[in-house]
Amino acid sequence: MRALITVADLTIDVVPTATLLPERADTVPVGVVRTRPVALMSWRPDSVLTSWGWTLLVAVLAGVTRFWALGFPGEKIFDEVYYATEAQEMLRYGYEDNRAYMFIVHPPLGKWLIAGSSSIFGDNSFGWRAAPALAGVLSVVIVTRVAMRMFRSVLLGVLAGVLLSLDGISLVMSRVSLLDIFLQLFVLAGFAALLLDRDMVRRRLGDLYEAGVDLTHGVPSLGPRPWRLVAGVMFGLAFGVKWSALSFWVGFALLSLLWDRGAFKSVGVEFPSIAVLKRSLPGAFGSLGIIASASYLATWTGWFVGENSWNRHWGDTHPGSGLFGLLPSGIRSLLDYHHLAYEFHTHLYDPHAYKANPWSWLVLGRPILFYYPKDVTGCGAVKADGTPDCVRSILLIGTPIMYWAILPVLGWLLWHWITTRDWRAGVVLLSFVVGWGVWLQNTRRTGFLFYMTPLMPFLVLGLTMAVGAMLSPSAEDRTSLLNRRFVGPGRPPADDDPEIEDERDGVRSVGLREWLAIKGMPATRVLRTGVVVLWLGGVVADFIWMWPILTGGMLTYQQWHMRMWFPGWI
Repeated sequence: MRALITVADLTIDVVPTATLLPERADTVPVGVVRTRPVALMSWRPDSVLTSWGWTLLVAVLAGVTRFWALGFPGEKIFDEVYYATEAQEMLRYGYEDNRAYMFIVHPPLGKWLIAGSSSIFGDNSFGWRAAPALAGVLSVVIVTRVAMRMFRSVLLGVLAGVLLSLDGISLVMSRVSLLDIFLQLFVLAGFAALLLDRDMVRRRLGDLYEAGVDLTHGVPSLGPRPWRLVAGVMFGLAFGVKWSALSFWVGFALLSLLWDRGAFKSVGVEFPSIAVLKRSLPGAFGSLGIIASASYLATWTGWFVGENSWNRHWGDTHPGSGLFGLLPSGIRSLLDYHHLAYEFHTHLYDPHAYKANPWSWLVLGRPILFYYPKDVTGCGAVKADGTPDCVRSILLIGTPIMYWAILPVLGWLLWHWITTRDWRAGVVLLSFVVGWGVWLQNTRRTGFLFYMTPLMPFLVLGLTMAVGAMLSPSAEDRTSLLNRRFVGPGRPPADDDPEIEDERDGVRSVGLREWLAIKGMPATRVLRTGVVVLWLGGVVADFIWMWPILTGGMLTYQQWHMRMWFPGWI
């Protein structure tokens, strides 16, 4: 007798077969109800519509800050002289064709995106920057939804979106036509797709577990995993913007396999690592390996079809030998191009006024001055000689009050992960390793603060997680000496207590200590909440204070100098 169990969108044959379940697999006897493991519990907001409404409000905040006066300044600033120029060449030829610097050391996708917005809005400052600004807004939307799903809280999701909106690095990189904001978008989108894949796999496993399928000795095929396929495309596109996406790509692919192992272990698989090798690794290799590589190669289409693109015909005169010789000429040419670009990047030791090693990125040791024109007028201030004393500047810098909280939060996350193995803390720590730690292999290399751009959403997730912990009930609320000293056991005041009864209107007033006792809110939590409120207020105030130097606003020299807190910022 063959029986079928339909679970969600899966139909699983429970008769032992080689393709679905091992021979020893059985089902739990009829009538036995199994509760889904906590690790496989899904989450949905109380109101999907409300959660998207809040997301839209955060997107509006991001859009206003990123698109406001986006066309200023009207000329190319910093590395826009390269990327905005190359974008126009892409439109004309399909590849970079500037005779002054034909050897281009970054893949083409970021310049294609700049070219796309330029084709819509024109070859002007707004046209160059519209695509980066849109990428910045989309990053805020994605991090909002990611945080909601990770922390199972609409409030914390909104907080994460607001923090990324107010991050100075992400803001400035969204308002200039450089590449790193696209890297941020695609890396974050790839991670978000893997997060959706994680939830899908756990939902399917949970359905099987509740249906009584014995998974001890193996895991059946769980069906297609489209979100993992999307993740592969996103990581390939991220690599097509900048090669520094590789560390995120590899790190998150490994993380996805570890997530699968944890899910298999949660449903009682006896050898979860073997199950990963059998059920997860082949599909991951296809989606996160082959598909990702194919999407990367697709970003070079213009180079492949261009007869005069740089190094395109190198393979025609270098046939090679062995397996290399079996590759098509165009692929051999591209591989040689990659080798030359790799040599350039690994030996980039040129001095630069804003060069900064990775250690200084953690403390904003050396921000980057993108724009500082001379002879600015119109602020109303004059020097002793009667000439204007005005400043406009665009400084790439993180919002300090927010940014300087990152290091202590990373320390807490490490402790929290060690003591609880909270996967969310592990995500942030892994992101930090692949987004920042990877640069430690060559600290002599010329580096810049904007290399932190793709990492910022994940650091914001860490800050959000810390805020959530501060606002949540804690075991110390019951044991803290502070609570016993300042709150005490307390008792709700009687309604007829004459000492607190207002005889005129019957409204009873209470002091703070008594109110805390009535609400059952320990003083430790009040203090933690106060710290969070003060910090968030400081972040908002600091962002408003820094706004003129993030966007090229008009200031007197004195006002500008008041915002330069350290010599390294000038």
